[in-house]
Amino acid sequence: MPMEIPLQITFRNVDPSETVEAKIRERAKKLERFNNDIINCRVVVEAPHKSQHKGILYNVKIDMTLRDGELVINRLPEKNRAREDVYVAMKESFDAACRKLEDYARRRRGEVKAHETGPFGWVSVLFPVDDYGRIETPDGRDIYFHRNSVLNADFDKLEVGDKVRFEEEPGESGPQATTVRV
Repeated sequence: MPMEIPLQITFRNVDPSETVEAKIRERAKKLERFNNDIINCRVVVEAPHKSQHKGILYNVKIDMTLRDGELVINRLPEKNRAREDVYVAMKESFDAACRKLEDYARRRRGEVKAHETGPFGWVSVLFPVDDYGRIETPDGRDIYFHRNSVLNADFDKLEVGDKVRFEEEPGESGPQATTVRV
């Protein structure tokens, strides 16, 4: 029988809700079925400005610590009106978490081919004190990444010029890498 993972839930610019918290606990418990390497899980439910009452686009960030790495799901709200419903934002984020856990499990089992395809680039700048850096791609794009996006806790081993592979999604200030592999 799997043990229950430690769960921390935070509400930012959103009034805490027992109903939302119960749904988060239910969804987080289901994550264990995808992977039993989860050590803990942090979920942040946030809205850009508490003073805004209409048109709030919710963001649900999930940060999971695994035995040999960390997975961060930060699906920033785009101009998608469905994300005005906190439950829709939560579903999208937890669905993304399940997909990332499945990918993680496949990589651990060696089911991913050694010659992975996908975007790659080179670390162009690092800010270790601020826990982030930037990746330059062959076509000259500039991609932000955070310490938590680097797999296997390799952020401190990174150096400018290192070749990395990454997955990206739109961020508040441009593209950001959600997963970085050295």
